[in-house]
Amino acid sequence: MRILAATDGSDAASRAVDLAARLAKALNGRLNIIHVISEHDVPAEQLNEYALQEHMTSGEVLSVFSQEKLKTARQRAEALGVFDVRLESETGDVPEAIIEAARRDEVDMIVLGKRGLGRLSGLLLGSVSQKLVSVAPCAVIVVP
Repeated sequence: MRILAATDGSDAASRAVDLAARLAKALNGRLNIIHVISEHDVPAEQLNEYALQEHMTSGEVLSVFSQEKLKTARQRAEALGVFDVRLESETGDVPEAIIEAARRDEVDMIVLGKRGLGRLSGLLLGSVSQKLVSVAPCAVIVVP
């Protein structure tokens, strides 16, 4: 069983990583964890200020933030006894990147949190989980 857990660092995403890890362990499956970098990860003003302070480009800052979120997710999976974890950082449209990863890696299941963004942002942008449930090439588990 190949399982793809999507994380954005939110509480719901952390619960999704936990469930994906427990499933991977119970089913002797492979766990991939993906974080998709988008412009909504960090407010533009905060991103630019941090980039100037650290002498980095905004893209480099987003990459560092993505790696930190993936590192945290890996630690959660390892705490649950899953040590063979593949991490992936992508950029672009979140649902499209997750679907592309699912197709490319031929996963059997995607696990993600119900809502990672704030309620207003989710309404404006559309729900990632809603889009994935509608078009994913495999089973999707949405964790509240």
